[in-house]
Amino acid sequence: MSENENVVVSRNFIEQIIDKDLAEGVYDTVHTRFPPEPNGYLHIGHAKSILLNYGLAKQYGGKFNMRFDDTNPTKEKIEFVESIKKDIAWLGADWEDRLFFASDYFGEMYEGAVKLIKKGKAYVSDLTADEIREYRGSLTEPGKEDPYSTRSIEENLRLFEEMKEGKYEDGTKVLRARIDMASPNINMRDPVIYRVAHMTHHNTGDQWCIYPMYDFAHPIEDAIEGITHSICTLEFEDHRPLYDWVVRELEYPNPPKQIEFAKLYLTNVVTGKRYIKKLVEEGIVDGWDDPRLVSIAALRRRGFTPESIKLFVELCGISKSNSSVDYAMLEYCIREDLKLKAPRMMAVLDPVKLVIDNYPEEESELLELPNNLENEALGSRKVPFGKELYIEREDFMEEPPKKYFRMFPGNEVRLMNAYFVKCTGCVKDENGKVMEVHCTYDPASKGGNSPDGRKVKGTIHWVPAKEAVKVETRLYENIIDEEKGVYNEDGSLNLNPNSLTVLTESVVEPALADAKAYENFQFVRNGFFCVDYKDSKEGAPVFNRIVSLKSSFVLPKKD
Repeated sequence: MSENENVVVSRNFIEQIIDKDLAEGVYDTVHTRFPPEPNGYLHIGHAKSILLNYGLAKQYGGKFNMRFDDTNPTKEKIEFVESIKKDIAWLGADWEDRLFFASDYFGEMYEGAVKLIKKGKAYVSDLTADEIREYRGSLTEPGKEDPYSTRSIEENLRLFEEMKEGKYEDGTKVLRARIDMASPNINMRDPVIYRVAHMTHHNTGDQWCIYPMYDFAHPIEDAIEGITHSICTLEFEDHRPLYDWVVRELEYPNPPKQIEFAKLYLTNVVTGKRYIKKLVEEGIVDGWDDPRLVSIAALRRRGFTPESIKLFVELCGISKSNSSVDYAMLEYCIREDLKLKAPRMMAVLDPVKLVIDNYPEEESELLELPNNLENEALGSRKVPFGKELYIEREDFMEEPPKKYFRMFPGNEVRLMNAYFVKCTGCVKDENGKVMEVHCTYDPASKGGNSPDGRKVKGTIHWVPAKEAVKVETRLYENIIDEEKGVYNEDGSLNLNPNSLTVLTESVVEPALADAKAYENFQFVRNGFFCVDYKDSKEGAPVFNRIVSLKSSFVLPKKD
């Protein structure tokens, strides 16, 4: 393609709709929002919606609102409000001064309901929830008219006012929209738009004892805020006619347009709030941010970065078809993000002492090690080296199998960036456990190369024993037993009993003693690790393994 030819940029279907709306003058700007209900922590699927809505606003030079859909005080808490704000800010979605609550508009919603009653478009019903369900009909049978739908406008206004004044008990009366009980779309069969609920609301306290239903409240919130494109997930596609009906009947100018896209599903993970709540309550996990979960808070605590989440969402793409994505793709994204920016440090997770018998007793030296072999800009550091070191227990075997190239009696290996050493034997305790490995070193091989050109097949990492910092490391696997699937036949979770391994005797090089919460590192051969914000103490960091260094996952090729 020559320089003068236009480059064709692929546009997803939402961008195509927005382009058309702007070109035809339907809207002269783009205004999006992210509207979670504060009844739990956000998970990885919500990240797609957050980044999509914020990204569209930025792309078109528009605005992005943060709004809590807090119309159901039964399950909503300030704790969830604060966690959601923190998650969205961490992902980089900036709502500026546009933080709203659905409860901010309860007055307007009430007036909207009154307007519908006056237009003959809403009525108060005394049917119970079960009766309403029965009268609604099925996918193959039309609904039956509510026996209370013939009430006069005056009676409906009086009853609705009395509902607001608290004269009726929960469940005794509801306000229904009058639409079409024979509609093929069950959502349009006179849906409930207000119910009586004597509950204290986290934002409005006891001001209200009637609350709007989501399908009535949401379009009003969008219209009040001037949202142009109300981006939501596919399960709301059948609700779109009701969304349009509400904004049309309430006569909002420049009504918003609802557009649906496919959710982001990850294989073998737990996202259901009731399941996570149970895991928390039973102490199986230590909170909604336990690193084995895929809440955004949990991913942040484990060590995932906003950049890795953005890459993941970008690779998943935007479509109208539901599909599942392998968790391995998310791991691929964090490896891609960290491989050039995480310092490469030495940590021994399961240590055994290595004694270099011919190294001078009181001598020590500082060896210079690169911080990241793939990114010279990260510079280097000096690490103490002496007679006694720690190595991984698995790096020594008395009787090794074939093709084992690490330490065993008579074998020579390279200590990373240090010297060649030859194993001479080991010391065991009374139970036969190896307590020390012994070796001799070649002083002429400093830097890990032999002057006489001899080669070694094994290279192992180490930590100086005298200066080693003892830490706790946590190794995570999927909380779900992947071979059995997520759920048992009775609906319970198939939990993996080995989802967490805690190592309390791990040691790291001295530079890691002052590692701060959320800092990421590549531990040589052991994976990428992050400092746990919750359990680390000054001078005693706890390290969570984010992901191992390698995976069999291959990024699918684009068509």
